[in-house]
Amino acid sequence: MKKFLTAAVALTVLASAGAAAAQPHPKGQQGQGQHGPARVEHRDDRYERAAPKRYKAARYKAPRGYQARSWHRGERLPSNYRGAGYRVDYRTYKLAPPPRGYEYNRVGNDVVLTAVATGVIASVLVGLFN
Repeated sequence: MKKFLTAAVALTVLASAGAAAAQPHPKGQQGQGQHGPARVEHRDDRYERAAPKRYKAARYKAPRGYQARSWHRGERLPSNYRGAGYRVDYRTYKLAPPPRGYEYNRVGNDVVLTAVATGVIASVLVGLFN
């Protein structure tokens, strides 16, 4: 009797796993390309947006040892970028006041909102400067 119950449970588990694997994609065949399933990249762009207006500013000079690159939310901005020479006054450029513990810093033609204590980027405003 024990063997029969064990076999029945094993058969039920295998049958349900096979049925679950055979289910069609919930949205039909969306995401299928010529070469199989397409990779879908999900990115949350709420925190990386284009500047509504561009401003002329002094020529940008990257900190020594660093070169131009794009920064994204969640990355840590090196302390060399967080000095007084890279700080942006939000009132001058009509930006929203930064939350307590955050500041705006210029990186190339972009402005990043970073945590003062850690340098973690909270948002990026792309192309604020010419």
